[in-house]
Amino acid sequence: MIPRFSVVARLKIFGSQRLGLGLVTAMAVTGALVMGGTGLGTSVLAAETVTIRLGRFSQTIALADLETFVATGEVPPSLGLYRPVLTPSVRQALGDQISLDPDVSQVILDEILTTPGGSQLLETLEAVAPNLTPADLKATIDEASKSPEGLTLLGLLRVIPQDTLEINLGTLISLGSQFRLAQMESEALSRVLRKDLSDTPVDITPLEDMDPFSEGESQVERWELLLRDRQRDRQIPVDVYWSRDTQGPLVVISHGFGADRRFFAYLAQHLASHGLTVVAVEHPGSNVAALMSLPVVDPPEEDKLSRILPATEFLDRPRDISFVLDRLEKLNLYSYTLRGRLDTDQVTLIGHSLGGYTGLALAGAALDLRSLQSFCPDLSPVSFSPADWLQCAALDLPVKYANLKDNRISQLIVTNPLTGLLFGEAGLSRVQVPTLMVASTHDSVTPMAKQQLGPFMQLSGPKYLMTVLGGSHLSVGDPDNLNADLHRIPFMPEVPDSSTAAMRQFFQGISLSFIMQQTDDADAYAPMLSADYAQLFSTDDLSLRLSQDLPARLSHWPRLRQGAFYHQETLMAYGSSLLHLEAMAVQDHFQTLQRQMLAYLRTSPPSLTAIYRPRRFFSPHLQAQRHGSNRATP
Repeated sequence: MIPRFSVVARLKIFGSQRLGLGLVTAMAVTGALVMGGTGLGTSVLAAETVTIRLGRFSQTIALADLETFVATGEVPPSLGLYRPVLTPSVRQALGDQISLDPDVSQVILDEILTTPGGSQLLETLEAVAPNLTPADLKATIDEASKSPEGLTLLGLLRVIPQDTLEINLGTLISLGSQFRLAQMESEALSRVLRKDLSDTPVDITPLEDMDPFSEGESQVERWELLLRDRQRDRQIPVDVYWSRDTQGPLVVISHGFGADRRFFAYLAQHLASHGLTVVAVEHPGSNVAALMSLPVVDPPEEDKLSRILPATEFLDRPRDISFVLDRLEKLNLYSYTLRGRLDTDQVTLIGHSLGGYTGLALAGAALDLRSLQSFCPDLSPVSFSPADWLQCAALDLPVKYANLKDNRISQLIVTNPLTGLLFGEAGLSRVQVPTLMVASTHDSVTPMAKQQLGPFMQLSGPKYLMTVLGGSHLSVGDPDNLNADLHRIPFMPEVPDSSTAAMRQFFQGISLSFIMQQTDDADAYAPMLSADYAQLFSTDDLSLRLSQDLPARLSHWPRLRQGAFYHQETLMAYGSSLLHLEAMAVQDHFQTLQRQMLAYLRTSPPSLTAIYRPRRFFSPHLQAQRHGSNRATP
């Protein structure tokens, strides 16, 4: 869902111990990092200091002192006040190189300066750095893009055309706190879900004649086709995975924004090896090639439509799938090789991110933009996610309602789907086909609470929820077909390929088992659709949960109530949600202690020992009292 360009920096900001100078320097250029380069002239001045203001307090810090800290790791006396936040991770962030790709930077900068969402972000940056104008940002990025070896974060600060960069520390801390609360909320949710896993005993049904988690026996061929939709003047590349043993439902794959048809190549290969035909579709208006070839408009047009994600893609993507199915239907009748191997009457659509939106729209969720009309103008740059920004691009459509349903879609598998308010507040209740949804607790692109858990509760058909505790937005992707630079973007945390191997193997098997529920072999594959197998493939890095509903205690989670999670997320809203989750975690802890104590008492009951003291140990006075006498014994 995120483009494959190299406007990236290894800045892991807003961590638990990074409020302060690390945030000051990182946030000062965060907007610049996502804006890309321009062709404006060079700067005359160059920043030598950073002035930090908090109310009436202000302090000026020399960039040379920061450079000393990065080079040696020693904190100069002038930075002694900030010693607690000058951690090794902050040192690494300040010293890491920033690479800017001039091919796409102009378009991204125009997007931020001229679209409503970008203007809001720019206003936030101006609140953080009051003396940094848009012209300064343009000149700074222009200087950075000219460097053949890239710049460090400190180097980028150096080329700002001001003698000093002024930072409003109060505003910056407020922004950092918001991000940190969101991170803490994800961690608390993971603990609650992980607790449910630890309480469930594992009961695995032995596999006999088939193993959906291992590669099948069929020899897979992959054909590349280019289908042209003349009516829409759109050429659609597809990969067809098939074998001589092909039978059963047809599987169609829809990739996310800025990706391509190879995003799920490992999954397509696996399903085809078990005798299914898989068709991976590439959407030409929102794939990586389209993103890399965006036209530059100079000068940028005010109030222009989004060019990063054209609004028409919200209509064209579902229509791409319907068009491909029409063509495959003909191939199934007339192709000498593929005849009878393309069952377009039974189609399981697998979609990731924006591809998840595509699948839900085809399954019956009508595009309804009326709720977005009130949400997007007030979108807060503090709490917005990339999904919020992308869904708001749909407002440029000339229509506000569209039914894109295709009755040939009989099942859905959607991973980290983009949903938001694209279907209105209850549009997903129209999805009645069986659906397997995959959500990741550390997905910062399509956050789980907004984009998956709430929408999952609306689905009205048979449904499963696979939760990846610790997973990110790209965890389910094919590691051989992902741009490594994507993991270096701050909101795209890296999960090593070795850590996702077991999860991807489980996803392969669970997808096959789910698809086979449309066949005569449904009963044989049904046992794999259980929480037990999810736990079997769980690791210390990524725990897996599979269920048909949310834990009952999460049904009243404040941010999952109808409509509540679409409102602007203030610090108070995050705080109430976090307290709710933490209260559940504390309750879980006490219940665990109670069960451990009861288990101990059942196996090792306490022994009661009576101690008798011989009479000679009593004093004469006490012995006299015991015999009713006041007389002392000589």
